[in-house]
Amino acid sequence: MAKKKNNKTTAEGKFRFDLDTCSKRKDLSGAVSLFESAVSQNFRLSNYHYNALLYLCSVSIDEPSSKTLALDYGFRIYDHMVNSGVAPNEATITAVARLAAAKNDGDLAFEVVRTMGKYELSPRLRTYGPALFWFCSTLEGGKAWAVEEHMVSVGLNPEEPELAALLKVSAEMGRGDKVYAYLHKLRAAVRSVSESTAEIIEGWFCGEAASEVGGVDCSLGGIEDVALRNGGGWHGQGWMGKGKWVVCRATVDSSGQCSSCGEKLATVDIDRAETETFAQSVAALAMEREVRSNFREFQFNVIKDWLDKHADCEAIVDGANIGLYQQNFAEGGFSVPQLDAVVKELYNRSQQKWPLVILHNKRFRKLSENVSYRNLLQQWLTQGVLYTTPNGSNDDWYWLYAAVKLKCLLVTNDEMRDHIFELLGSSFFLKWKERHQVRYTFVKGNVKLQMPPSYSLFIQESVKGTWHVPVSSESNEESLRTWLCITRPSSHELTDKPSANEETQEMDRHQQCDFKWSSCKTKGLGNGSCDNNTKSMTGKRKERSPSPSRYA
Repeated sequence: MAKKKNNKTTAEGKFRFDLDTCSKRKDLSGAVSLFESAVSQNFRLSNYHYNALLYLCSVSIDEPSSKTLALDYGFRIYDHMVNSGVAPNEATITAVARLAAAKNDGDLAFEVVRTMGKYELSPRLRTYGPALFWFCSTLEGGKAWAVEEHMVSVGLNPEEPELAALLKVSAEMGRGDKVYAYLHKLRAAVRSVSESTAEIIEGWFCGEAASEVGGVDCSLGGIEDVALRNGGGWHGQGWMGKGKWVVCRATVDSSGQCSSCGEKLATVDIDRAETETFAQSVAALAMEREVRSNFREFQFNVIKDWLDKHADCEAIVDGANIGLYQQNFAEGGFSVPQLDAVVKELYNRSQQKWPLVILHNKRFRKLSENVSYRNLLQQWLTQGVLYTTPNGSNDDWYWLYAAVKLKCLLVTNDEMRDHIFELLGSSFFLKWKERHQVRYTFVKGNVKLQMPPSYSLFIQESVKGTWHVPVSSESNEESLRTWLCITRPSSHELTDKPSANEETQEMDRHQQCDFKWSSCKTKGLGNGSCDNNTKSMTGKRKERSPSPSRYA
């Protein structure tokens, strides 16, 4: 059998080998020589060759000695690629966008991204980065916001780096409406913010422009209703209160109380629309994989009947998970006493409201054969405490759907990482788990329930208009986590002129947070924070009309 020819002996193989060598060594000059040689010899370059050349150009722009060569040849290579009829891909466009931004041409960086449509290419966040970050750095807010709008229109949501840049340019331009909108986008995107993002937020609230926003004319009851519909932790109705903000760094105790302002943080749940969407997603997937008639019976009859009789139900119980807990020993099996202990504990905790236990019918029949358990199981059935899923079904779908639809707690140690849960693909699944899942353990035969946290680790906007922002930490101890505590007089507490008592309380707040009564030195948000990280700003109190925007 003839030996396979070494690729390096062919013209194409040698060109690729030499190009890869230049890429590994970041040898731009060598790569440019290869390109010139290929053009002079009418050697047809492939998409791979062009992308390797463009990538090398794009990574060479940070070196002063090679920047001019990289920009010059980068665009020549791209033009040659287009004129040769070689279709670009996402990597091509991203590299050219980087070159355009390095050339101080944000408009070109954005324009090349918009050409992706004619090539039927899907951009990525990195594709938009050069244009977005360039416009933000040059304070061209309108163009930066347009880039983000285009990004969202193709199904991409900005993450913390992009949102931090948009937040900063909005703050530096004094656009309180945009700052408010991006704070809420940040709230939806991350659980906690980086230190650099925290400094941008501090810089805004310490600035003069921040002291001038506010005055939303809403009753406290109305704001509370909106927050409740949203799932708690935010209302999105606009800036509340008037005048300067008090910004300081604080901690939050296990009950959710802020060490600075004393306000209790909320437990954040998915909102009503998300809850309904989540329930429908679970039901749709269940009916694809279950006997459709069985799940429909559960969905439309069992749950409805349960709601009619137990409208105030507080917990769904994953019976199999509890019964099989720590039973992997020789004499182990399904422990009905463990399940009974959990049911009783929930009954006593909830002022004598029965939970709903989900258990597979096959397991129920086997357990009923034991005379020690038969009466208890029958009693549960009679009282509506127990639902047995049909033979051949997966009981996971049933207890998950019941917990979501009934808006109940779910008692299980199942981390819900199986493929059936991955199919949901829901961005709010983790948020729902944190708010609704109750874990358990047994200590010397006694059940210990681990209830959901008393507050949620998210950026929070209270019904009083205050903000609490968690800062990322390497510590696993939540009591040590730093939060930005941002307060001002609430709109429903304001009068035209603060009373002497209010002024005294405000002064006490400043002293508690280690504040100094001087204006923040934000230097255009260049350093992004107030002196000592805990300083308020001074400025005129100014009457403002209600914000025309609402961020529901």
